[in-house]
Amino acid sequence: MPRDASELAHRLAREAEAVCRHYLSNGRREGRYWLVGDVRNTPGRSMFVRLKGQESGRGAAGKWTDAATGEHGDLLDVIRESCGLLDFHDVADEARRFLSLPRSDPEPSPKTVLMPAQTGSPEAARRLFAMSQPLARTLAEAYLRNRGISPLHEAGSLHFHPRCYYRPNDNSPTETWPAMIARVTDLEGRITGAHRTWLDPDGFDPIRLGKAPIDTPRRAMGDLLGNGVRFGVANDVLAAGEGIETMLSLRCVLPTLPMAAALSANHLAAMLLPLTLRRLYIARDADAAGDAAVTALTERANAAGIEAIAWSPRVGDFNEDLRTFGIDELRAALRTQLAPQDVVRFLLWATAETG
Repeated sequence: MPRDASELAHRLAREAEAVCRHYLSNGRREGRYWLVGDVRNTPGRSMFVRLKGQESGRGAAGKWTDAATGEHGDLLDVIRESCGLLDFHDVADEARRFLSLPRSDPEPSPKTVLMPAQTGSPEAARRLFAMSQPLARTLAEAYLRNRGISPLHEAGSLHFHPRCYYRPNDNSPTETWPAMIARVTDLEGRITGAHRTWLDPDGFDPIRLGKAPIDTPRRAMGDLLGNGVRFGVANDVLAAGEGIETMLSLRCVLPTLPMAAALSANHLAAMLLPLTLRRLYIARDADAAGDAAVTALTERANAAGIEAIAWSPRVGDFNEDLRTFGIDELRAALRTQLAPQDVVRFLLWATAETG
């Protein structure tokens, strides 16, 4: 009987197509790959699973990559995400059930004590993101849809926590509110921080736009400088801006263009840029801080040999544009602000796919 995760993963890889047909039933085989929307079995074509290949390493059977999000893994991850399992013991038992292997007997192990993470540290951020749940069918998903952000082309960087701690100040008692949790990562994809948007459990209203009725409904933790909340993996082209909702609004129009939210004007000015980057779009917020961030980041990009192009909203920011004017007018406005080659590469492709 398999004794560890690697052996289970190897056994699943030998039956890769059968695993995909069972757990990723909304996809289909094309050549040596199984294509589907994502690891949670959403219809689409951005995730591909290698059905044939070597036992391990690059090109191994059973390995998958989501081209839209940069997520990757093996068939144990497919079972975990598609079945909504959290504990590895449950994932392993489901894999053994599929492979017709005996279920594992729990082995006694010495108890380990998880030391508390320092408040606001990257470790605390990693733990918070790990204990939160996927975005689908949660209040956080409803919050984004109420802000005009639909469909959600990339949810891997966003989670939901139904009872996230909130303290107005050090002398106040701790409260709990539902929250959207965003992971902040560096250029290598390592989690360095988290951003919390506390939400109103009573629903959406036009004043707070769905945020909780508290003094500071948005807070970030961890190492933020130079890092960001990423949607897609940047290679030669990237769009960067301040807010999560701003960048997700733009991603409604340009779903395959990699984007990053720096979370503030100061952090946008200091965002680290990939070495492979050749063109950077900067989504400015229409205020003095936004203008200063665009100027600083443009200077840094140009010094690195990167073409920088600023995108300007018609009103305060691009989410306000989306809610005020609609997606067709936002698409038309962006078309005039894209480099000609990127109109064909990102905008016309997206229009054809959705039209």
